[in-house]
Amino acid sequence: MTGPLPPSVRRGYAAGSVATGAFGTVPGLLLLPYLTDVVGIGAAIAGLIVFLPKAWDVVIDPFVGRISDRAADRRGRRPFLLWGGLLLAIAFALLFAGPTGVPALSGVYVVVLFVACATAFTFFQVPFMAMPAEMTDDYDERTRLMTWRVVVLALAILVSGGVAPMLVNAFGGEPTADGYRVMGVFVGLLIVAGALGAYLGTARAPERRRPAAAGSIAEQLRIIVQVADFRSLLLTFVVQALGIGALLAAVAYGAKDLLDSSLAATLLFVAFVGPALVVTPFWERVAARRDKRHGYVLASVTMIVGMLALLVAHTGSLVLTCLAAGVAGIGYAGAQVFPLAMLPDVAGRDAERSEENRIGVFAGLWTAGETLGMALGPAIFALVLAIGGYLSSTEGEVVVQDDGTRLAIALGFSVLPALLVAVSLFFLRHYRHDSEREEVAREHR
Repeated sequence: MTGPLPPSVRRGYAAGSVATGAFGTVPGLLLLPYLTDVVGIGAAIAGLIVFLPKAWDVVIDPFVGRISDRAADRRGRRPFLLWGGLLLAIAFALLFAGPTGVPALSGVYVVVLFVACATAFTFFQVPFMAMPAEMTDDYDERTRLMTWRVVVLALAILVSGGVAPMLVNAFGGEPTADGYRVMGVFVGLLIVAGALGAYLGTARAPERRRPAAAGSIAEQLRIIVQVADFRSLLLTFVVQALGIGALLAAVAYGAKDLLDSSLAATLLFVAFVGPALVVTPFWERVAARRDKRHGYVLASVTMIVGMLALLVAHTGSLVLTCLAAGVAGIGYAGAQVFPLAMLPDVAGRDAERSEENRIGVFAGLWTAGETLGMALGPAIFALVLAIGGYLSSTEGEVVVQDDGTRLAIALGFSVLPALLVAVSLFFLRHYRHDSEREEVAREHR
């Protein structure tokens, strides 16, 4: 069994979360309002535009995982971090730099550039997700590695999710096309920093290379979906991603239409993500004292309580809404640490048993599921907006939403994500890896 990783490797790997945090946060937070409130596209169509490129991502993720498995046996997965991250940064900066005068043309432009972003992100994210299972086979070390990653992820989300709305509003106090363009360049630079940090920082990381599994991608997927623990973990994580995606999409609307504050989106983000900088080590201790599955359940229940409390936003109280977001954020920190630490446990055990490397396909299917959840979340919230009668607008146009629409926004901001996270726990009941590990440990004692 490998020993603890050098701290420099933990920090280097965690640096990749700057790229994943920025790209995973900002489109879900700002792309939908960019389409509805700057370009002037209707909510339902805008939700479809946000979803379609993600659907493409879902299709190619397992194939990219297969490509990275074959490359891992020869030159490792690190080169994907470099060029995948740099291409993602360029595509993201261009995403918000298109025309805004003709809604149809703008919509086509966004779809094309978002597909480019999604493709580049896949070539970064899938190898990045696969690396921990090959860097160490120590159960507790994987939790420590993910603790570092989630702390950096939280910092990246705070910076990107907090600063990006401020840049969007930097020209006149309201969202403008110029503000979105500046924001795109800023986030692109964050992605470059994360990609370079991960590539350089993992140069000394151990690599356990195995021959890539034989057979077609379809055969590998059939094998993977038959792994009960992976199936349970993936379904849990995907349904939670639906809830988190819906919540992220709702933040801008809650800030504007419920809390009536241009700074509310930034403050809510700080309240939601900030606790991870403090409480993530606590979740690591929970895993050490009990196990990762119990910690995941406790974190999810905490997140549900906080999400339900977000309904207070309907009263217009920014302080109470931020407090509720803080409770949800405490749970969110654990709900990131545990599944990310459990995935390499499951994928690594499969590699040990089969003596074949399909870890990249595991990571590809995982990334596809997460992408699907984070894409469908905003689409579901967009449907809630459409049902609630949300009135879209163009840049400079002021629209006041009626009481029914404001209630729809409040429910989409609180009850909807809480319900989805609650449903996800049904699937986690079937996860058995930690129980089997305890039985083995007792036998050795």
